[in-house]
Amino acid sequence: MSTDPADLEFTADEMRRMGHATVERLVDHVLSLEKQPARGDVDAANLCRRLRELPPERGVAYEPLLDRLLDEWVPRSFTSSGPGYLAYIPGGGLYPAGLADLIADVVNRYTGVRLAAPALVQLEANALDWLRDWMEFHAETRGLFTTGGSMAHFNAVVCARERHLGADIRAGVLYGSTQMHHSMTKSARLAGIMPDRVRAVPVDERFRMDVDALADLIAADRRAGLRPFCVASAAGTTNTGAVDPLNAIADLCAREGLWHHVDGAYGAFFHMCPELRDLMPGLSRADSLTLDPHKGLFLPYGTGALLVRDGAALRRAHEATAGYLPGRADGDEFYDPHLYGPELSRGFPGLRVWLCLKLYGAERFRAALAEKRALALEAAARVAAMPGIVMAAPPQVSLFAFHLRWPGSGLAEENRATELLVERVNLRNRVMLSGAVVEGRFLARVCVLSFRTRARHVEACATDLAEEAAAVLATVSA
Repeated sequence: MSTDPADLEFTADEMRRMGHATVERLVDHVLSLEKQPARGDVDAANLCRRLRELPPERGVAYEPLLDRLLDEWVPRSFTSSGPGYLAYIPGGGLYPAGLADLIADVVNRYTGVRLAAPALVQLEANALDWLRDWMEFHAETRGLFTTGGSMAHFNAVVCARERHLGADIRAGVLYGSTQMHHSMTKSARLAGIMPDRVRAVPVDERFRMDVDALADLIAADRRAGLRPFCVASAAGTTNTGAVDPLNAIADLCAREGLWHHVDGAYGAFFHMCPELRDLMPGLSRADSLTLDPHKGLFLPYGTGALLVRDGAALRRAHEATAGYLPGRADGDEFYDPHLYGPELSRGFPGLRVWLCLKLYGAERFRAALAEKRALALEAAARVAAMPGIVMAAPPQVSLFAFHLRWPGSGLAEENRATELLVERVNLRNRVMLSGAVVEGRFLARVCVLSFRTRARHVEACATDLAEEAAAVLATVSA
């Protein structure tokens, strides 16, 4: 690096050395994922206290920082990119997406306004159109890439609010099932829809939204002088993987004049596979759809997307102008990101999606998704046959939930035993599971969605569950 303190440029040799060192370490990291613990030690309070420091006045060498990052700090985390990560909803982290981010960050092109990088914006528009077509939305659909499902939900609620409520926000009511993701409620609040205007709709025995109960709530709110405006359903809930009856909800929304938003962050990409579209019939009728490519397309965290059937509605919710912004000589022929989302300053978030889709091709993503579905079905069948296991939520897509039960057991005992089962499996560190409390019951969950999870990892999960379930049951029934 230059001795001139105002010169922040590295030499060509220094940049190459840092780049080579980084790639070598990252390739080694990927190759070691199979052997890494599925759950690193995250009891790290003392470590975090030691990491607190004042801002450095003088710079230090790169390689020691890289070594500490990858050797000491990254391992103290969930190995969410590993093949044994069956907890929560996995995010895979395809390697080419990391290269895309390196390219995007180093060339550092601005894509908030199309005129600044028209070819790059077109690549992002292409990727959004591919998502649109796979979800079977029509050509007038527009969308945007977001940092995740939460921001996609927020933009969808804003669109619905603008379409149906205008300035009369306080009277508006939004509906979602008791299993609705908490980010939907948060998004509603940020959009001005307060918690007392968000209704929790009961679910059926498979944890799917009860459409009759939804209709009753809508009718009651209308009688009370309120303004129902949006129903948020799910194409795969986080707790149990439930897919709401999307067609019936779409019919009700059409009759009642409501916006139908579908949370497809977890499950919607299975719709790419023609043979799996029956898992979520009615998905393509949504007014808006949240997608998480960092789940169903196996990309790194921070890759979300929103599709809105009425592209003009998305634009009306976000369009603004200023004297310093350039004019639009080409009219509306081309996609312009700042007209369809809240951000003006932005990098090139669509490159990781575009590059991975170009490198792999859609057929390989479809094959991977179909495999995850098949692996989940096999795992669920194995787990359901184990003594003492009750399958509370069979896989509607690639997630299933279950709990322990034995003669004479009560809810509190079963909850403690099921939590212990999850912890004992996780301590083996071959796979990582997670749990969820649903209607007062603790359920263990298995979600198969990492592209690195293959048959041998599902076999390890089934073996560990069988052995640890037997051990827990022997303890509680002694």
